[in-house]
Amino acid sequence: MTARILVVDDIPANVKLLEARLLAEYFEVLTAADGMTALSICDQTPVDLILLDIMMPGIDGFEVCERLKTNPRTAHIPVVMVTALDQPADRVRGLKAGADDFLTKPVNDLQLMTRVKSLIRFKALSDELRLRAETARGIGLETLLAPHQGQLEEPGMVLLVESRANTQDRMSRALAGIADITAIGDPQAALFEAADKPYELVIVSSSLEDYDPLRLCSQLRSLERTRFIPMLVVAEQGEEDLVIRALELGVNDYLLRPLDPNELVARSVTQIRRKRYSDRLRASLSESVEFAVTDALTGLNNRRYLDTHLATLVDRSNRRGRPLSVLITDIDHFKSINDTHGHEGGDDVLREFSKRIRGAVRGADLACRYGGEEFVVVMPDTTSEIAAQVAERLRDAVAGAPFRISASGAAAAVTTSVGIATLEVDGEGADSLLRRADKALYQAKNNGRNQVVGQAA
Repeated sequence: MTARILVVDDIPANVKLLEARLLAEYFEVLTAADGMTALSICDQTPVDLILLDIMMPGIDGFEVCERLKTNPRTAHIPVVMVTALDQPADRVRGLKAGADDFLTKPVNDLQLMTRVKSLIRFKALSDELRLRAETARGIGLETLLAPHQGQLEEPGMVLLVESRANTQDRMSRALAGIADITAIGDPQAALFEAADKPYELVIVSSSLEDYDPLRLCSQLRSLERTRFIPMLVVAEQGEEDLVIRALELGVNDYLLRPLDPNELVARSVTQIRRKRYSDRLRASLSESVEFAVTDALTGLNNRRYLDTHLATLVDRSNRRGRPLSVLITDIDHFKSINDTHGHEGGDDVLREFSKRIRGAVRGADLACRYGGEEFVVVMPDTTSEIAAQVAERLRDAVAGAPFRISASGAAAAVTTSVGIATLEVDGEGADSLLRRADKALYQAKNNGRNQVVGQAA
């Protein structure tokens, strides 16, 4: 793992110390002695993480963080505040300014590398998702990249795995203001609980009775239902080896006892916010992919999807020596429908036509809007005889009942013509198959419309 890290501190000795530790881990390090220089560097140079001192001349670290998080170009850069201030109010102020994490001077090596590597992994994931989503289509990144707030919009769902009842009670009270807590002492019951409900954070105690906490962490990371839930391990002083192993297994963060309730809250809030951020990006990516392959008006797959998927299906049929049929259908005299009922009426007809296609074809068939009023249905493992039956069922479904125009309430009589081609020539490609189906459709039009025509190889 490598990344470019910006260290911001007005004391040269602090800068040199952090720089040496980071260089030893093969990170690229940039440095700045004041807030304005740091802002200038971030504006001109890609940065993966910022270690930001609070007490500096000119503008302090709080203001630097606020400016970074309100700038869409830099809002996605993780910021770790490194400070000698250890009062709860200072940590709360840092979170409100948008800080992703904080370290207290003197900085412990394990804490430093844990926070740095965790945030860099998070940023790498976020950058990839943001890039894919942005490439597919605009998804309102300004909202996604809005600066973090110190408080959650709504309480998180937290699962606490702790065997000791008194510790359960203390931690639950500390987290009550930011989360709905479920506390469980049995690790195996906790695993089933985590898989059953949409938890946003699992806190695992290292002091589980007769059970290895690392095994529970490994199981949580292995299950599909719990793979993306953040985990926070609470360990005892001197359990650094356990913490290191936990981080290697995918645990996101850790705390050492005795617990500072304010730090417990702050780190829990950070993990819940990251979970929600990642979930939003994944949802936007999924929506973008769906948008890219779906026709917005009809809900059928679009031509882009057809072009890719048909080639795959044809290749598979050729390899296996299995039949495959394609039908192309369009709405007869569609221009006159638009002329009579307007384009909104034409859209009503296209939507209803798509519904009737879905009703006529089989579940394994692929229905796509090819363009305008033309549609394609791909039927794997289907002979020309069966394809003709499906096409006739579709033709009858379209002609059998009028189409309603929503704006006027009028009923429009609609018919369709269908052309069929079946993959019967060894090695034939998708383009050739579509051309033959299109010729059959053209023949159906010339023969008077409202009919099905098959095209031989």
